[in-house]
Amino acid sequence: MVRKASFLFLLALMTGSLFKAASAQTVDEVINNHVNALGGKDKLASIQSVYLEGVAVMQNGAEINSKIWKVQDKLYRREISFGMGNMVVLATDKKGWRSNPQNGGAFEALPDDAVKNMQAEMDCSGPLVNYAAKGHKAELLGREDINGTSCYKIKLTLKTGQEITYFVDPTTWYVVRESRKGGGMMMGGGRRGGAGADTEVKIDYSNYKKTDDGFIIPMTVTPVGMGGSMNIEKVEVNKPVDAALYQPK
Repeated sequence: MVRKASFLFLLALMTGSLFKAASAQTVDEVINNHVNALGGKDKLASIQSVYLEGVAVMQNGAEINSKIWKVQDKLYRREISFGMGNMVVLATDKKGWRSNPQNGGAFEALPDDAVKNMQAEMDCSGPLVNYAAKGHKAELLGREDINGTSCYKIKLTLKTGQEITYFVDPTTWYVVRESRKGGGMMMGGGRRGGAGADTEVKIDYSNYKKTDDGFIIPMTVTPVGMGGSMNIEKVEVNKPVDAALYQPK
């Protein structure tokens, strides 16, 4: 009886260890499948700059036009045009600003925590690619239903401490949703003003297409529960970026 109990205890320990090992391998397998679906690690690592133009039509019929620039580890800039005027959200690796259309378009400095959280937006290949080398940590949280599809759920903890949850479609291996807290990003990167640290912002990605250069981009970006998808109408990869775009103007 003692031998049998000892054997069962040992078996339970071995099974638990194997399960943990499998889980650790599984999260990397899911991420690797995702990276390969987008063209592979080398292809994604070659992206040094991205320019996007998109338009969102809100429920009231109003249009929001966006221009977005990203330079690897150096710049995130979004210019937004809407019915009440224009707004710019800008962050570099050190500072950040936001223009206020209610104050004549004057630029205001972003708080340090906002600048820190926006560093992930400067990762042109995406935080999941080479995540460990970038100092991030990934954890597989099982599966969750997203719009009728049982998706892998991955929590990525960035080296800044920010957490992003990705939902990966096991058929295409594309990210179909991401979730963040603390104001988050909406429709391609603008921060949701007034959101508290516990406010969760969810964004859906769909209509993935390959550009002429062979890069795969989600052409439709939808803030969940807020209405108004942004449809990407222009994509440029690795084009020169004007140095003036780094300045708050």
